[in-house]
Amino acid sequence: MPLDHYVTLGRSGLRVSPFCLGAMTFGEDWGFGSDLETSKAVIDTYTKHGGNFIDTANIYTKGHSEKILGDHVCKDRARRDRLVIATKFLGNLYTGDPNGGGAHRKAIIAACEQSLRRLQTDYIDLYWMHFWDHLTPIDETMRAIDDLVRDGKIRYFGISDTPAWKCAQAQYEAIFKNWTPAIALQIEYSLYERTVENELMPMARELGMGVTPWSPLKGGVLSGKYTRDNADSIDAKRGDWVKNHLNERAFSIIDVLQTVAEDTNATPAQVALAWVQSRTGVASSIIGARTVEQLEANIAALDVKLTAEHIASLDEVSPQEATFPQSFLPYVKNNVHGGTTINGDASEPWKMAPQSSDELW
Repeated sequence: MPLDHYVTLGRSGLRVSPFCLGAMTFGEDWGFGSDLETSKAVIDTYTKHGGNFIDTANIYTKGHSEKILGDHVCKDRARRDRLVIATKFLGNLYTGDPNGGGAHRKAIIAACEQSLRRLQTDYIDLYWMHFWDHLTPIDETMRAIDDLVRDGKIRYFGISDTPAWKCAQAQYEAIFKNWTPAIALQIEYSLYERTVENELMPMARELGMGVTPWSPLKGGVLSGKYTRDNADSIDAKRGDWVKNHLNERAFSIIDVLQTVAEDTNATPAQVALAWVQSRTGVASSIIGARTVEQLEANIAALDVKLTAEHIASLDEVSPQEATFPQSFLPYVKNNVHGGTTINGDASEPWKMAPQSSDELW
């Protein structure tokens, strides 16, 4: 599958590439990432492969990520219009200003105008709420978003890193009041991080939100770079964050990734990306790259063909225990609907928790 095998994003007609280019590493302002020339080369390589979906945020590299995109892409209106540019609001760039960030009307409108200036464009294709602002009523957020859509400053809206119940509330505030609903959900999702399968993934499928996973390689933990043998000696660019996740669970997953990689003539990273992209509800996985070589290798994951046996082995080594009420639903399913039991006897519901909440839907 090439990058120009476009998919529609959620309950919309917006066509995006199956891999989205993450721009969090554009700029070295955070102490890691790509310099200007490398960032430009990564963008050019992605678009030459047919990629059209680029994701950034107002706070990425302190605004520099947006500026790089603006200088290199958006100044050329013809090129800009061929791309789906996504950015985010909510992060605060102004220390000491209580209204410098958040999901309230003042902050959203200000953040949008500032992003438009840095991006050097007059519209944003997909505007994400970066995470949940528990101090702001969600109807205030959704109304402000709808106003920006009606003003032509944004085209679509998405929600990132927010509890499922709050996403559902936001969605139905919009539906009932004829405001702009969310078409996409951005969440962390990987073989290492599967807790989203309990609530967020089924919620997104039910409410028409295409999922765009971030960190599908768990920040490089599943890249194949780290093994049991070199974990104590290798220098991780992100330091303790990576090292703290190099535990027995990670190494067990990496062992199976290496086995599947050998069987498919791929790399562990490509197998991990292919697994995420194969999940029901996933529209476009966000891939980051500090170099052109990393990007080329990640894009090649679209050509990896995983068999049912490969997927089963990866699922088995990375199970996510179902939480309540998912852990209880098999018992209800059997006793109310006369269905068959899952992983146990109906007389002992505590033994019936599914390996994954996907078994319930």
